[in-house]
Amino acid sequence: MQVPWNRNDSVLEIGGRIFEKAVKRLSGVHGLHQISSVIPFLMDSSCCGYHKASYYLTVFYETGLNGPRDQLQGMLYSLVGGQGSERLSSLNLGYKHYQGVDSYPLDWELSYAYYSNIATKTPLDQHTLQGDQAYVETIRLKDDEILKVQTKEDGDVFMWLKHEATRGNAAAQQRLAQMLFWGQQGVAKNPEAAVEWYAKGALETEDPALIYDYAIVLFKGQGVKKNRRLALELMKKAASKGLHQAVNGLGWYYHKFRKNYAKAAKYWLKAEEMGNPDASYNLGVLYLDGIFPGVPGRNLTLAGEYFHKAAQGGHIEGTLWCSLYYITGNLETFPRDPEKAVVWAKHVAEKNGYLGHVIRRGLNAYLEGLWHEALLYYVLAAETGIEVSQTNLAHICEERPDLAGRYLGINCVWRYYNFSVFQIDAPSFAYLKMGDLYYYGHQNQSQDLELSVQMYAQAALDGDSQGFFNLALLIEEGAVVPHHILEFLEIDPSLHPSNSSILRELYERCWSLSNEESLSPCSLAWLYLHLRLLWGAILHSALIYFLGTFLLSIGIAWMVLHFQCVSASGSSPAPAWVVADPTSSTPSPAVPPAADASDHDPPAMANNPEPCG
Repeated sequence: MQVPWNRNDSVLEIGGRIFEKAVKRLSGVHGLHQISSVIPFLMDSSCCGYHKASYYLTVFYETGLNGPRDQLQGMLYSLVGGQGSERLSSLNLGYKHYQGVDSYPLDWELSYAYYSNIATKTPLDQHTLQGDQAYVETIRLKDDEILKVQTKEDGDVFMWLKHEATRGNAAAQQRLAQMLFWGQQGVAKNPEAAVEWYAKGALETEDPALIYDYAIVLFKGQGVKKNRRLALELMKKAASKGLHQAVNGLGWYYHKFRKNYAKAAKYWLKAEEMGNPDASYNLGVLYLDGIFPGVPGRNLTLAGEYFHKAAQGGHIEGTLWCSLYYITGNLETFPRDPEKAVVWAKHVAEKNGYLGHVIRRGLNAYLEGLWHEALLYYVLAAETGIEVSQTNLAHICEERPDLAGRYLGINCVWRYYNFSVFQIDAPSFAYLKMGDLYYYGHQNQSQDLELSVQMYAQAALDGDSQGFFNLALLIEEGAVVPHHILEFLEIDPSLHPSNSSILRELYERCWSLSNEESLSPCSLAWLYLHLRLLWGAILHSALIYFLGTFLLSIGIAWMVLHFQCVSASGSSPAPAWVVADPTSSTPSPAVPPAADASDHDPPAMANNPEPCG
């Protein structure tokens, strides 16, 4: 039977081919030079309904990537892509409305609509073997240790794992299979090859985790033909070894294939006690559907509690249900909270494999030194609002300011570190960077010590010793840390009334958090502070003693001189000799022999005393 020709599919296919041609030119060694020439191709592709091209145009116009910025044009293409349910466009719209940036109005309801659309697709995408997908990994370009273990099929790490797996190392077999199944650590997604390693490990080493993984792919037929009987045997074997995932898997089998809800509930309750989040979700489903054994009707409250517990354990579907409850407010235990609904939906949407593929292309290009391609793909990922790509892009812009300044029409370092610190669980180094940028000022941004203090305080609260150290330096330079910041850091201002007391506390915390040698900057700063305080105390005491002694000595000397002067003014001086009266008959004393006039000073006159001091 001949399949009827579908005009829309043909047009879409043409758009896809045009897009591939454009991307090939952009991914060259100097691909950013080609942007102005490929924009017409991307426009044609977008008009054909191929909305990956729409997202590229969005980013080019919004960031001014090798061209003039046009915020309105960028928003237009983002809306076009969002209406076509293009994943990156929807993520971009969800993020911009969530934060209210780049002229997008702050609208959590609208943000939720975009995020929930992609979040719902994410678990389905993860089980789809086709498409340009990769596992979304939190790999930071500042982390050299993580970068060293990134690999490809011909890389040293992959070859070593393959060698160990061939020798029967169960851990190597499981890691190799995971990398191939999900497309992790730089390895291309290859479910068929992954299943071979799952099977080898399950049958040869009898490792319970490998047995469970192999059973799951046999149940679902992922990369291998379905074999329910063998899958059940393997699942029972893994469960007998105490693996909580396998216990949950048995409950799933009895629920899905046997409709035996009593047995399903029994296994799920056991797995839930063992801490399995999938089991918590599954118990919630029983209550939601009203089929929990012995419980009449639906119990939405208990279902919500189990979904919330599953979400806290990282379960995707449980998180989606919690997001829905927060946006509707239909449950008493989930009061309406649009912002929280967005946060939960965003968390799931950012695990989408199509986003992971873009991030991986940027990382691979960075590792190979292809700066143009790395910048391109990290900009595409960062504009979706995913934090790890924002901080990595800011890092690239710091490493290559010439590249960023030439091709980006934005203040790259400021924009993406600033975006990053408004994310949940942003890394402490992003807060430190923003603290530095506020302290020194950056390009057109003026200095703001208050915001600098806030950024350093947040880094300190996250347990970064550098945050405490930088706060202390600001105080040393005369900055004032507001009381609410001190309370934020759990430093009671009433117990630390002086700057020296606050400094001592900050340096002590800095030292306690420092993972360096004993002579770290924090410990040296702490020691120097105490030496200064000790020296000041000693100097202060010695100065007081010296001044007191000096003043007392002057007072005593003045009193002595004063008494001498008083004594001297109370008596007349006696002549050195008496002159004889010639008329007197009384003999006179003999006149002393004449002497040189220079040997005798004139006698002091009583009515002309010497001045007293």
